[in-house]
Amino acid sequence: MKLLRQLIPHSWGGFGVLVILVLFPFIIAMLTGQPVDEGAPKFWQGMLIQVFILAVYAMSYDLLMGYTGILSFGHALFFGTGAYVTGLLLKHAEWSLWAALLMVLLVALIQSLLIGMLSLRVSGVYFAMVTLAFAQMFFILSEATDFRQWTGAEDGLQSIPVPAWLSPTDERMRFYFITLGFCVVMYVIARRVVNSPTGRVMAAIRENEQRARMLGYNIFVYKLIAVVLSGLLAALAGSMNALWNLNANPAMLGVNTTINALLMTIIGGAGTLIGPMLGAGVIQLLGYWLNTLFGPRWPLIFGIVYILIVLFFPRGLVGTWRAQRLEWHTTWSQRLRRLGRSV
Repeated sequence: MKLLRQLIPHSWGGFGVLVILVLFPFIIAMLTGQPVDEGAPKFWQGMLIQVFILAVYAMSYDLLMGYTGILSFGHALFFGTGAYVTGLLLKHAEWSLWAALLMVLLVALIQSLLIGMLSLRVSGVYFAMVTLAFAQMFFILSEATDFRQWTGAEDGLQSIPVPAWLSPTDERMRFYFITLGFCVVMYVIARRVVNSPTGRVMAAIRENEQRARMLGYNIFVYKLIAVVLSGLLAALAGSMNALWNLNANPAMLGVNTTINALLMTIIGGAGTLIGPMLGAGVIQLLGYWLNTLFGPRWPLIFGIVYILIVLFFPRGLVGTWRAQRLEWHTTWSQRLRRLGRSV
């Protein structure tokens, strides 16, 4: 029973969303009257696949900024590394998929440990700038013509071979359920971490780093744990992105990719896990609809929407809802107590 409770979201609303996502391909096929692996059903499966991948990436950033209070400008480094390691091993080394994924984890572990140990010697904006410098270094390497035969330079690593059973074109529905399962498992792992004693210390560091240090906690170690966990999740998301798009390109290591993680976290609500996942859906789906309606002008409209979200949902969509729900609960509890005393 404990395992079952960990495998599903902690609220009935979340469990309902999960059930809808599982049935989604069949619902769309029924509404459109098209086969589940063709036309609109296949297209919307592809849209949600991208949402699931970005949701894990955003959640990995939330472990840093939302739960530990670490602002990074180089988080795309792990995302892009996961994609390139997967592509290089599958295309040039001809490794199996599972061996490549294990190597992604190993490389991300070493990379996050080294970068964390070097970057965490400073804090605040200085940490952000150091991480940005590391990400830019790898971005420049990915575009270097010296490695064109391996990385494709500015053109990126194209035509990454994947097993036939995981083809994003021919086995779209299977890929959909695999990425959905991937997203759920990563959420369960992240939730387990933030609800553990380690996660409580990470939250304490976010709230008051000096007080946490005075209580005897090794701040550097806990921050390093956050960087490593975040890097592992981001690298796996990058690997899944490479399998989905069948390519890895320098833009995945760029600043814009990190900014997207920051936007998804802020829109959904930092320190909520579910919030950044919702933010991924907002950015991906709203971006598609705005592009359809307004064409090349859609980023301007999205910028206005983002400003409105920040103004009216200062803690993000999920964060503001939780705070408002708590306020309502407190208000009604006080009213009921007063009513009970008066009776």
